[in-house]
Amino acid sequence: MVKRGLIRLRQSRLCGDAFWALFGQLASAIALLAGTRLLTERVAPDVFGQVALLNGCVALGVAAFSYPFICGGMRWLPECTGPAQSAQLHRAVAGLTLQATLLALGLLLIGGGYYAHLNQTQMMPFLLAGALLAVTVWREFGVQLAIGGRRQRRAALWQTGDSILRPVLAVAAVSYLGARVEWILAGYAAATLLSNLLWWRPGGAGADGAATRGGVRRFAGKIWHYAWPLIPMELVFWLNGVGDRYAIAYFLGAADVGLYAAGYTLVNEAFNRGAMVLLRTFQPAYFQAFSAAEYRRAHTVLRLWTRSLLAGGGLGLLALPWLGDWLVSLLLAEAYRPVAALLPAIGCGCLLHALGTVWAQPLLAEKRTRVLLKGRLCGALAAITALPLLILQYGLPGAAWANPVYFGIEALVLARLAKPWRLRDAGPQPADSAAADAALRVPA
Repeated sequence: MVKRGLIRLRQSRLCGDAFWALFGQLASAIALLAGTRLLTERVAPDVFGQVALLNGCVALGVAAFSYPFICGGMRWLPECTGPAQSAQLHRAVAGLTLQATLLALGLLLIGGGYYAHLNQTQMMPFLLAGALLAVTVWREFGVQLAIGGRRQRRAALWQTGDSILRPVLAVAAVSYLGARVEWILAGYAAATLLSNLLWWRPGGAGADGAATRGGVRRFAGKIWHYAWPLIPMELVFWLNGVGDRYAIAYFLGAADVGLYAAGYTLVNEAFNRGAMVLLRTFQPAYFQAFSAAEYRRAHTVLRLWTRSLLAGGGLGLLALPWLGDWLVSLLLAEAYRPVAALLPAIGCGCLLHALGTVWAQPLLAEKRTRVLLKGRLCGALAAITALPLLILQYGLPGAAWANPVYFGIEALVLARLAKPWRLRDAGPQPADSAAADAALRVPA
């Protein structure tokens, strides 16, 4: 029986999804780690810290302004009944994402101009950060909708190409033009633009004529209804994931940001890349089973997802105290070696963060994004409270140990709200979800 089960698993589409998700994340992680090693050999921690802070601004623009609409499109894609609805969905998501990205660009340039005027610095880094924001949103739009349509091969190759080109062009720019923030950002932006041009395929090809304006408007309304609670939630998510760097910059300085960001990159690649493999493997299957009202199968997928995460993450966490010094000596330059002592704390936070994401999946499947926001807000409040206190008391180690504190609180609250251990049934959905389902299932 076990042998038959393994054969069925090997032949299933889920196994193929897992292979391509693993390939994309592993290749991307290797490229990023190699690029980090080469980059830290060429730039001082303060320059690396400035790049990390500007990358954080780019991440905020993608996460809080554009990604909620992309996430909404990914959630609705399994419920499209044909090419016409798929074309309408792609147009609706593209329109909302474009508007949100323009708003994010405007805020970034206004804020960057004010900062440059106040500190008598150049505006060019902020302009390049804006370019990087635009091409990153384009990439995320294509990759995430490909994942939602379970085209994992295309998503994996797109992501891998971008991850290889970014460090290659950044290191080349620094080597030939100098160790400046502007050249690193320019290399990143050029790399993502090239990978987008290579892999971009317009969504809904062949059904454009059926993508009526009324259908696009209906989808846009439903996606907005789904996505608006995700906007503050993604802001909270960004605060929990990247906000610690700005707290370190305020209390300690840019050089400490560079040390912390380099160490965080190592652990993030080990933990969050693994968590992303599981997310891209199990989330589309979970959403499809839930949308088809196959609640027992969805519950089985979620349990397997949780166990896989705990097994892999637990082994990684146990290995960090023994392998931390070796990893830092292998993957970072000499000036960054003191960060080795911070890796176990950062790893514990990464595991708890990934676990909270898995436990929150029933809320996304049920389209209860406003409830999900409550859990993220609890994590943000914990971060705002813990980070300054621990940094002031313990310095850079305090920032690392704040990670498991606020991510642990967030995971517990999300589990309490989502109840991932409970088997869903075919009972009535919330009123807003039922209305959205009814509207989207009307033939185009």
